[in-house]
Amino acid sequence: MADRPYIFFELTNALCSRCLRKVEAKVVIRDGRVYMHKFCPEHGAERVLVSTDADYYQFSRRTLKPGQMPLRFHTEIARGCPFDCGLCPDHEQHSCVALVEVTDHCNLTCPVCYADSSPRREAHRPLEQVEAMLDAVVRSEGNPDVVQISGGEPTIHPDFFAILDAAKARPIKHLMLNTNGIRIAREPGFARRLADYRRGFEVYLQFDSLDAGPQKALRGADLTEVHAGALDALDEHGISTTLVVTLKKGLNDDQVGAILDFALTRPSVRGVTFQPIQDAGRVEDYDPARDRLTLSEVRSRIIEQSPIFGPGDVVPVPCHPDCLAMAYALKLGGEVVPLTRLLDPTTLLELQGNTVLNEQDPRLRKLAIELFSTSHSPDSSAWTLRQLLCCLPEFAAPPELTYDRVFRILIVQFMDAYSMDIRSVKKSCLHIVHPDGRLIPFDTYNLFYRDRAAGAGFADTPAAPPLVQIGAGGGRP
Repeated sequence: MADRPYIFFELTNALCSRCLRKVEAKVVIRDGRVYMHKFCPEHGAERVLVSTDADYYQFSRRTLKPGQMPLRFHTEIARGCPFDCGLCPDHEQHSCVALVEVTDHCNLTCPVCYADSSPRREAHRPLEQVEAMLDAVVRSEGNPDVVQISGGEPTIHPDFFAILDAAKARPIKHLMLNTNGIRIAREPGFARRLADYRRGFEVYLQFDSLDAGPQKALRGADLTEVHAGALDALDEHGISTTLVVTLKKGLNDDQVGAILDFALTRPSVRGVTFQPIQDAGRVEDYDPARDRLTLSEVRSRIIEQSPIFGPGDVVPVPCHPDCLAMAYALKLGGEVVPLTRLLDPTTLLELQGNTVLNEQDPRLRKLAIELFSTSHSPDSSAWTLRQLLCCLPEFAAPPELTYDRVFRILIVQFMDAYSMDIRSVKKSCLHIVHPDGRLIPFDTYNLFYRDRAAGAGFADTPAAPPLVQIGAGGGRP
């Protein structure tokens, strides 16, 4: 008898990339890679690459923690995941990050935009509606960890600063602004006004490349001067910033290390987030069989291209390890030291009992002991390692280790019709706030719950999921 050429790892549910029907899928390991084998009764078989590193994939599946429930659920279980989003009681995670989209309008027409925003789309959400969406997050979370003001380009909303005021008036631990940086770069007083919100506030700055070519391919414009001007203004006013890199295979994934090196030279930058393209919304010149990057591939680029971070430093995030990976480092005395170097790797992810420290400089060990302590008072603004592993961006005391000395890397992989794993999407903790108050996972919102019609504004959720047109690769990487 002949052996099958793969190891059958598990069974899950997925989506047919053509009709979005929920279908059964086998997760298999072959030649050190992980694939989903799907079958749709109407459209046939599909094979999708899930991970290029089977060892890391299996390790990430052992890196789990109990899910945290929101204070309330907003929808009932009726059709089953992913068709009951809102959140329903079957969802396993609360909202670590909630996106509040305030406008369809944008001052760019990016060839890649999951929201399909552009200058042609002129709808802004009224301030009252934005406030109601913020209230929905507070009702769900109590004290929300992270809320991102997003769009479109949120800085061009006519009530932009009133929106920031409304968000700051609510018990949100950390407020972030998703922006392309154009207003920050071109209006001298804009960053100065943002500085008024500096405490518990961070700019999430679009930054796809150091070169004009990839910027034009992803954003339709050379934004080199915009990036420089925005970062100069953010540095001047001491506004914490994360660089956000949309990655496309063969276009800008060779710049991962260079972007990390650049980020470490800017005083305001606290880290870099790498996001492979999600095939949703407007995605021009993109073939999922050719251009898609998995989380494991991005992790490999970091390890290969950065002299600082090694395989043991880029680890799964326990709340959603299939789609989130992270690395944290300390900037001390002119050196950048990954946090994992301060720990025994066997205890890093257990998060139980006493932490075992590796032999290090005594000062680093002292700081690590304070950092990993779980005895902070309720009034302290410090985050423990347990909280850091949930990828929260805020960080303060101990006194020697302020937020400007912490540097983090996040890999955020959003699933689409090709890679959707229903088991995994139940653990999604990054959610978009629907105007009716539902909190919907980013992955499913862009497939089932977003209005894609240009110029139509913010429509209600369609009664039935739309068809997805597949590229020349047929969705079979």
